[in-house]
Amino acid sequence: MRNEPLILGVDEAGRGPWAGPVTAAAVILDPARPIEGLTDSKKLSEKQRDRLAPLIKERALAWCVAEASVEEIDTLNIRQATFLAMRRAILGQSGTIADRSGQFGTVSATAGMILIDGNGLPGDLPAPARAIIKGDLTEPAISAASILAKTHRDAQMVSLCNTYPGYGFSGHKGYGTVAHAAALARLGPCAAHRQSFAPIRALLRHC
Repeated sequence: MRNEPLILGVDEAGRGPWAGPVTAAAVILDPARPIEGLTDSKKLSEKQRDRLAPLIKERALAWCVAEASVEEIDTLNIRQATFLAMRRAILGQSGTIADRSGQFGTVSATAGMILIDGNGLPGDLPAPARAIIKGDLTEPAISAASILAKTHRDAQMVSLCNTYPGYGFSGHKGYGTVAHAAALARLGPCAAHRQSFAPIRALLRHC
């Protein structure tokens, strides 16, 4: 029997970029198998994230990474699409699932608390939940989720770079950099771009 209730940490990656999916991860850490160096993924180098991600997957009691697509972002808006990706991760409905305790959704339902980075909560969750601003800096389970969400999305953007060459997705990961803006001016938007975002919408009006 566990003395402490299970904590499920949740975080996202990719709310701000002009292209690519928004990704969320949910992680239940194992108190018996601590992981050193967990913090907000943005505070870590790519090398540090790539070192920690497999450790999290190996040592966590459960984890899941899920996405909301570009089409879902454009249909719902980025906030609601982010909540959708989070809900999918929490319920284990899509993405990659590793769980030594049965179905991820079952583990989620038995969690004592769901801690979500940010200032809002998705609805229809299987356990009590609390939003924590900058929770990825203070809650290890959220930190772990931020690392899995970030490394997964970065890998997705490298794949999109191969599918849509010329935009530099593997470098800027879809964010609104000078290089990305120059590529858009030269090539126009592709299917990986979020048409509901203002810079892309403005370009489409002139296509």
